[in-house]
Amino acid sequence: MMYWSLLGILFIVCAVLCSIGFYKFVYFLSVGYELAIAGGGIAILVLYLLHPSATPLWLVVAQAALFVVYGARLSGFLLVREFRSASFKKTNVAKDSLAKNNEKKMPFFVLFTIWIAVAALYVAQVSPMLFRYKNQSTDIIFPAVGMGISMFGLIIESVADRQKSAQKKTLPDMVATQGLYRIVRCPNYFGEITFWTGIFVSGISTYSGWGQWITAIIAFISIVYIMFNGAERMEKRQMKQYGDKEEYNIYADKTPIILPLLPIYHLNKKE
Repeated sequence: MMYWSLLGILFIVCAVLCSIGFYKFVYFLSVGYELAIAGGGIAILVLYLLHPSATPLWLVVAQAALFVVYGARLSGFLLVREFRSASFKKTNVAKDSLAKNNEKKMPFFVLFTIWIAVAALYVAQVSPMLFRYKNQSTDIIFPAVGMGISMFGLIIESVADRQKSAQKKTLPDMVATQGLYRIVRCPNYFGEITFWTGIFVSGISTYSGWGQWITAIIAFISIVYIMFNGAERMEKRQMKQYGDKEEYNIYADKTPIILPLLPIYHLNKKE
């Protein structure tokens, strides 16, 4: 099957799954995002089963499973959070950076443009798996290392979400500061970056030509930018809500905001 045909099929799958955003704009960037990533992984597996290549079957299955677990975990967490909390509209999910005005009715052309753009981004994010299948790569070192990194990122995100929920039950008027939050203020965002670092690494040995490299690099840079943007917006909200608390300021001034051990403590200027 032609390379562009494969990309076209993958784009259709991601676009259909994230079209839930037409119902509620923020879904383009949250639930629709997770559905598109999981669906993209499954679509590539189906394409492989219909037209096998030299890439080992177990590797394609493992990579597809990784995307499914990622999508199911995060979409489940967000849906439960929405139904249980009236504050969901103020969620700190990093990908809400484009959804500042999600309650306002947007022109269809704007929604359509955003839909196409995010669907293309989601295709780029799962593209390392597609490139490996299309290029018939047989090596397993880089994909194995990459999947290990991604699994570590998933664990960080899961633990961070649980720790935050537990701490908020006992101290609802203070940010989480224990567990992983002792090391970094946004461990869930760090976990997200780690997950997609693994995806990028998994394809290093298979990228062929400038098109594949640029696609993979753009996807990785985009997710890192989105995470930092989300952390910046989260910090701005926290400074407004907790900025008068000495405990919060001491914690924020000594704990890296998104990358452990990297002395970047603030993404906003303190007043």
